[in-house]
Amino acid sequence: MSTVELDAPSAATPAHPSLLAVLREWGRIGCLGFGGPPTHIALLRQLCVERRRWLTATEFEDAVAVCNLLPGPASTQLAIYCAWRLRGRPGALVGGIAFIVPGLILILALAAIFLAGSPPRWVRAAGAGAGSAVAAVAVQTGVALLPASWRRARTVSRLRWPCYLATGATAAAAVGPWLVLVLLGCGAFELAARRHHRPGRQPGAAAPPMPLLAAAATGTGGLLALIWVAFKVGALSYGGGFVIIPLMQTDAVDHYHWMTADQFLNAVALGQITPGPVVQTVAAVGYAAAGIDGGLLAAAVAFGPSFAFILLGGPHFARLRAEPRIRAFLDGAAPAAAGAILGSAIPLAGALDRPWQYATLGGAMILLLPLRRGVVLTLLIAAAVGVVVTAAGGPLPQ
Repeated sequence: MSTVELDAPSAATPAHPSLLAVLREWGRIGCLGFGGPPTHIALLRQLCVERRRWLTATEFEDAVAVCNLLPGPASTQLAIYCAWRLRGRPGALVGGIAFIVPGLILILALAAIFLAGSPPRWVRAAGAGAGSAVAAVAVQTGVALLPASWRRARTVSRLRWPCYLATGATAAAAVGPWLVLVLLGCGAFELAARRHHRPGRQPGAAAPPMPLLAAAATGTGGLLALIWVAFKVGALSYGGGFVIIPLMQTDAVDHYHWMTADQFLNAVALGQITPGPVVQTVAAVGYAAAGIDGGLLAAAVAFGPSFAFILLGGPHFARLRAEPRIRAFLDGAAPAAAGAILGSAIPLAGALDRPWQYATLGGAMILLLPLRRGVVLTLLIAAAVGVVVTAAGGPLPQ
């Protein structure tokens, strides 16, 4: 396939959708996309390849591969990229917004209920139950990433790959808001290791601006702090939507005190049970920080990089896939991100404070791992357990 075929938006022909059709179809996926990235990818493939034949199977697989090379929410970028392929930049904007907005509206509405000062007891019970299962979701998500990451490690030293994995896990459990620097550091280390074995290579792209990022991470609060947290979620999270959890937890709970640990678990659960991308969780955090305006601001900042990557980088994606330095950086950052997701289960489980919540967590582990039940179903069952236990006299979290 030529570069033009891979990268240029398809010419406008009767076979390709109007902007109104993009708005309708991408909005439908945004409303029905329960279950996270696997569901989004399946729905987009069914629409673009199987049902409407707007893209070939090869073109769609190339789109998936390209979006997996980028930081940030891959399924959101895939939705934007497919719309861009069909209708150019206007299509990318219409399709991306239609994909994001339904889940955003729902999660802000739910955040207003679950994060209220004194929500009804059954709401608190449902949130406590669903929140109990979040650590299990983190483990299941991290485990699911390991086989593909290990296969990709054929280009990475078999010694460095477990080191990156362990570094990410340790950082997620221990260093909180500095995790983003650890992920960038693993990528930079792998890039340097490759260069060391290629002594004739000239210096390429500059290393990640870690001092600048470190300075930004030490903000004192307010809207600038919220913007920084949302930017980390949207532009610096390698490895899929769930890596945002350890990026946000320490900032939202311990550093800026926007929400309690129990409320944060509720926010993560809301991001899992609502349609659309898991990154919508950042809107709930923004709501806790500054109300509806904060939720909208956090979402705009978090999703902004995804639009920028596609709108500005789309014509160059064929070269991006073949660029050794970028692939080397991601080969180091990706296993660290998988480790960070696994490591995030430690503070998430540590936020639980009732025996029945730990029992619910154990049950969720069984449902998700050996029984392989869906995330949404597991969280709904956990929420129901919370309601039943507290109705029978069990204590709510403090």
